[in-house]
Amino acid sequence: MNPAIENMNPAIENMNPAIEEFEVVIIGAGFSGLCMAIHLRRMGCANLVILEREADYGGTWRSNTYPGCACDVPSLMYSFSFEPNPNWSRSFSSQSEIWAYTRHCFEKYAISGFVRCNQVMHQARYDDASGRWDLATEAGTRYRAAMVVFATGGLSRPSVPHLPGLDTFGGKVFHSATWDHSYDLRDKKVAVIGTGASAIQFVPQIAPVVAQLDLYQRTPPWVVAKDDRPIGRWQRRLFARLPWLQKLARATVYCVLESRAWMFFSQPRFMAAAAFFGRRHLFRQVADPALRAKLLPNYTIGCKRILLSNDYYPALTRPNVHLRTEGIAGIEPTGIRDRQGVLRPVDAILFGTGFETQTPVAPGAIIGAGGVDLGQLWKDGMFAYKGTTVSGFPNAFFLVGPNTGLGHNSILYIIESQVAYVAGAFALLRQRNFAPLTVSAGAQDHYNAVLQARMARSVWKTGCKSWYVAANGKNTTLWPGFTFAFRRQTARFDAEVYAPPPQV
Repeated sequence: MNPAIENMNPAIENMNPAIEEFEVVIIGAGFSGLCMAIHLRRMGCANLVILEREADYGGTWRSNTYPGCACDVPSLMYSFSFEPNPNWSRSFSSQSEIWAYTRHCFEKYAISGFVRCNQVMHQARYDDASGRWDLATEAGTRYRAAMVVFATGGLSRPSVPHLPGLDTFGGKVFHSATWDHSYDLRDKKVAVIGTGASAIQFVPQIAPVVAQLDLYQRTPPWVVAKDDRPIGRWQRRLFARLPWLQKLARATVYCVLESRAWMFFSQPRFMAAAAFFGRRHLFRQVADPALRAKLLPNYTIGCKRILLSNDYYPALTRPNVHLRTEGIAGIEPTGIRDRQGVLRPVDAILFGTGFETQTPVAPGAIIGAGGVDLGQLWKDGMFAYKGTTVSGFPNAFFLVGPNTGLGHNSILYIIESQVAYVAGAFALLRQRNFAPLTVSAGAQDHYNAVLQARMARSVWKTGCKSWYVAANGKNTTLWPGFTFAFRRQTARFDAEVYAPPPQV
């Protein structure tokens, strides 16, 4: 989770505008916030608002517009189960198509009227006396909620490494998540730092137009072929006319993806089969033995995110592209100096370094019962009960929270599972006039102890360093099991492990 909640000017605390009151405040207007709002509206909740920090809704698929941006989950699995899309043009959809799908859902289910954009949260604070959440935005707007849902996703806060001298660079600098389309890359000398999921998509797009591209790689990713192909017009028409056929195709894709899960969370030694396909893909596309050696990972496949691409390796064989593995000593006004002392002049530095996933909440941003600071509570790694609730934070729910990410299937399946759980909580809370409930610390601790014990057998604990794992060695990001198991455990709201918060 990466809340769009930041510690802003403390002077905001002294402002006293009118406070708007709602049954539910949802923070974030991406897939998870949209899904939550749809379900709440179906339950008859009209007293809700969605606060979105950006100028428009759509979440990560609205914000990320870098060249080549696309999904690495099959299109058939990248839609809500209750709103299938028969019009995907490719087996793996582009950013523009996915954003268009979210906009379709906002309009069809009449959710857009509940969204307020440009609402950057300053603080969400639970008030012990009233049993309600008080929320303040950067602009000073205030809200009060009987229930708050943090639906800000896991990929919303760009990660930029702290490189010495970066602030002295005289050229252009931007991250893939904040791509500057006004900057013309043609005939420029460009440095790309990072070889993650975004870099392998935009590098092949910009390589043909730049004069020179230096790609700085710290650790090579495992890259396998992407079975991406156009979906014919006849197939789209068939899906539109026979929805059951698309459901059958979706179920087939789901089962294929799910069949691989056990290798990730319990039998990493069988990942050797996947590594075979990764090596074959590399050897087929890169003829130069020296370049292949730099691109061949030396860790168990799956320990880091497996990437899908058909054009990344060919882009690295272009004469104007150079893979740099010497490491970066620092940034200077005219370029990048590597650890061997070589200075390479560049016009622009582009970061493909992913997102902050282990430091999702700033201190002081989310304050629970008794003044408990979630940023401090999570400083050594995130945790939650069923990835959705945290003890001491009454009537607060987190979508795509700790240990809900996936390495093998669609996050939308997890989102729908969590939303069903939160909807059950909403029904009970509404029945009880939103009397505060918080999960017991014992239930939360037991849940996480079992989860981490299962994680110990997973591929993510085989020794590589990745954004899945916190500094203390715990994988706080991924779900170590089948997705249908997660759905089963979130099928009902288990009120028996919840209680009113202790009096302070």
